[in-house]
Amino acid sequence: SLCTTVTEKKKKINTMADSDSVSRFTKVVKTVVALNRASRESESAAHLRLREQCDRPPPGMWGFTTVSQTGVIYVMGRAREQGFYYGNEEWANLGQGAPEVGKIPDAPPRPTTATWDEWDNEYAPVAGIQPLREAVAALYNARYRVGKKSQYTFKNVCITPGGRAALSRLAAAIGSCYVGYFLPEYTAYEQVLTVFKNFVPLPFPLHAEQGYNLSGEQLRARIEDHGLGVVALSNPCNPTGHLIEGEQLQEWVSAARDTKCSIVFDEFYSSYIWSHGAEKDGRTVSSAAYIEDVNEDPILIVDGLTKNWRVPGWRICWAVGPEKVVEAMASAGSFLEGGANHPLQKAALPLLDPEFARQDTIALQKHFRAKRAYVLKRLEELGFSVPVQPMGTFYVWVNLENLPYPLDNGLGFFEEGLKERVICVPGIFFDVNPGKRRELFHSPYHHYVRLSLGPELVQLERGMAAFERILKKFQVATPSNDA
Repeated sequence: SLCTTVTEKKKKINTMADSDSVSRFTKVVKTVVALNRASRESESAAHLRLREQCDRPPPGMWGFTTVSQTGVIYVMGRAREQGFYYGNEEWANLGQGAPEVGKIPDAPPRPTTATWDEWDNEYAPVAGIQPLREAVAALYNARYRVGKKSQYTFKNVCITPGGRAALSRLAAAIGSCYVGYFLPEYTAYEQVLTVFKNFVPLPFPLHAEQGYNLSGEQLRARIEDHGLGVVALSNPCNPTGHLIEGEQLQEWVSAARDTKCSIVFDEFYSSYIWSHGAEKDGRTVSSAAYIEDVNEDPILIVDGLTKNWRVPGWRICWAVGPEKVVEAMASAGSFLEGGANHPLQKAALPLLDPEFARQDTIALQKHFRAKRAYVLKRLEELGFSVPVQPMGTFYVWVNLENLPYPLDNGLGFFEEGLKERVICVPGIFFDVNPGKRRELFHSPYHHYVRLSLGPELVQLERGMAAFERILKKFQVATPSNDA
């Protein structure tokens, strides 16, 4: 038995040694691959072009500095240089995060004209006209606060000229504290977190291996370990489509309440929910459902007509939260942009009717669910990797690592896409990097692209055909071809 024991120990030691060798070999291979990619990327025209854009000198006037543009604006600018324009039927715009704005089946009719009297030519109140603020509050109460003692009123609502304006007002009202945010995240957060200097932004990368997920307990640990005063995130997440809902969302709200850390929920895609069956269409997700006291719980919600009502050109959005924060946002708006369009605020009132909103959401979810299914199926047929299925938004987050160079990185794939008249957004733009403190090539999202399902189905079909041409051009075998 002693000999048997010694023999087993030797086998175990040899197995551990083999495992260590494999582990070391794997690390060496990954290092070599990373260095090889870095050297190629440093010579890549796509990367050098972006470098030039990011590092361009300040304007030729004393006292002014360079102001960076969002990643999506860079993408659309490059596309226009190659011949894209809105309405060009040769192109597929899967880049810009805009929903189709025309009629969709079974949706209630929406206004296409607006009338107003001469007094509506005056400035609107910076916090928005009271009837619209009341309508927003009533919609949230009808959707999420039935039977709850604490109800929203117009004093809990601030109307803003677009979502970026809402985020900018909130940023202007944040005091000296640490602001935590998660990666990958909506590209405009980078500029908002850079321009306002009162607070210090702290990034927390999330990864596909964990489904880009963070439990309520993990959130609480982040807040306490880093002394966070504010956390900001999009839910559902732009670009991954990850959704926090139900018990987990309740845990997040509870964590904010218990730790006295404010959470800003960007809920612009709260109607694009895919975690339920078609029989439950019309269901939306919001942190408002788990708030105990609307004036005490430190929860701020940002939403608007842009995505969920499919009218991005109206620039009518809102923030919902405690009255004192709404007052601070109104003060910030008085010097940032002065308020939203007065006539369109009045025109928006019918869209906020709870029954209209429910019927419109049912039609939206049915229509976009079909587009989502089509794109995911085509991507699978072409051999693209989608590590995490999107449970919200109208985006798909695609991993390119298994493709040959230059298709294996977002910028390279994007530039090749322009040659085939299809637009996507490189993943690196969602590595929100305030102040450019981290090296561009070190981004964990360098080898991803975001695809938008916003356009009409015919554009999505055109885009998938373009991706197939790109793969054939680089002789990439696809599962559909192999079959």
